[in-house]
Amino acid sequence: MQTYKKLLLAAAATLAITGNAFAETLKFGIEAAYPPFNNKDASGQVVGFDYEIAQALCAKMKVECQPVTSDWDGIIPALNAKKFDFLISSLSITDERKQAVDFTDPYYSNKLQFIAPKTTEVKGESAAELKESLKGKTIGAQRATLASTWLEDNMGSDANVSLYDTQENAYLDLSAGRTDALLADKYVSYEWLKSDAGKNFEFKGKPVEENDKVGIAVRKGDDPLREKLNAALKEIIADGTYKKINDKYFPFSIL
Repeated sequence: MQTYKKLLLAAAATLAITGNAFAETLKFGIEAAYPPFNNKDASGQVVGFDYEIAQALCAKMKVECQPVTSDWDGIIPALNAKKFDFLISSLSITDERKQAVDFTDPYYSNKLQFIAPKTTEVKGESAAELKESLKGKTIGAQRATLASTWLEDNMGSDANVSLYDTQENAYLDLSAGRTDALLADKYVSYEWLKSDAGKNFEFKGKPVEENDKVGIAVRKGDDPLREKLNAALKEIIADGTYKKINDKYFPFSIL
């Protein structure tokens, strides 16, 4: 009888372990203030391209995933403080960020381009020409982004650079005339220019950066999770899941 009870207990323990494995939950960090990549709908639920890609990756990894929203300025520190397991929030892969986190393979490619009122004349195609054309103007960008770094590195004292905590606030100041131009991710601006608020604005010149690669961040040394995410990314690209999500948001590929 004792042996039988031990067998039952062992079987129960095995089922519990197996159940926990299948019920594993991962948390992913996301800003939820950067449409169409990540934002909240009218009911307060996180939505957007980044969110849907995250859920597709989690489905391939056979884990449940929950979004955890975070302010942009503190989103990498929050990952390293273990507030969530990975970070998928349109984060550009840069050498500086690689010192703080590890990145997966890129899950989309981005471009940086100026937008300004249609009535504003911005001449030039090269960075040097654009710089001369925008000399003395007030130019906005979201803080701690590739756009803000580009402005600080390239415009220097030739323009007044205004940095914002969210992309939405940057657009608000542009539409209110408090800034003359804005440098931002092209695909985010593409969405805004289609809105009522953006109808009197347009892209200016050529992109100043055309090879911005965007990746998913994990904590330094978390190779097992990074490799699982990479494998899942390859799967959703191969089976058409990625394209389906891409086409929901853009009439062109951003991969």
